[in-house]
Amino acid sequence: MDQVHQLLARPRAYYNIDGVGELGIGFMCLSYALLGWLQLHATKDSIWHQMLPFLLYVSVMVAIIHYGSRAIKNRITYRRTGFVDYRARDQYWTPLAMGAGFSAIFSAVLYLAVRRHWELSRQAALVGLVLAASYIPIARTLRWKWVVFSVIIAGSLAIAALPPDVAAAFANHTDLTPAIPARAIGAYWLTFVLYGSALLISGAISFWLYLRHTAKPAAEDQ
Repeated sequence: MDQVHQLLARPRAYYNIDGVGELGIGFMCLSYALLGWLQLHATKDSIWHQMLPFLLYVSVMVAIIHYGSRAIKNRITYRRTGFVDYRARDQYWTPLAMGAGFSAIFSAVLYLAVRRHWELSRQAALVGLVLAASYIPIARTLRWKWVVFSVIIAGSLAIAALPPDVAAAFANHTDLTPAIPARAIGAYWLTFVLYGSALLISGAISFWLYLRHTAKPAAEDQ
């Protein structure tokens, strides 16, 4: 049964053989972080606080991730190490379920924190640890990725330990509500920047190593 499970898991592991999975998630996190930065530092009547620009921004981000990943697969990965046809469950529903589950957990923690008056800037460490845990399946594929895992954990704890004024500065000293102060927003923003940057760097290294250790198609060598 273990061998069967490993065979079934190979297509999902193969998806990130070139670092595309990490590049996509890292790009998404940093794109949302950029949007958050623009919203925090823009005036209230700015376009960044309107729904239509937000939807356009997210649509462009999703399109870049989707078509960019597919282009890398079709033009580079499949030509070097073969084609894999992913099931709709693995390609769409599993990431959607994971995203929905994380959003539900994050919302529940935020709700409890506001109701019980927790120090929200310190709860950023918990979010960072959850994000680090989500990286474990990727880290298990190569030993050096455990360094990235350690960086995410250490960085998350360091962000949670920042002085309140420093954390608030990243949120432009703007309180979302009295229960969600600027220092908490800044801490969460930094956590997503950390996670996105770590995955983007890890994905770029994976992509470089993949190009280095796989042969070009015969037609390109001629």
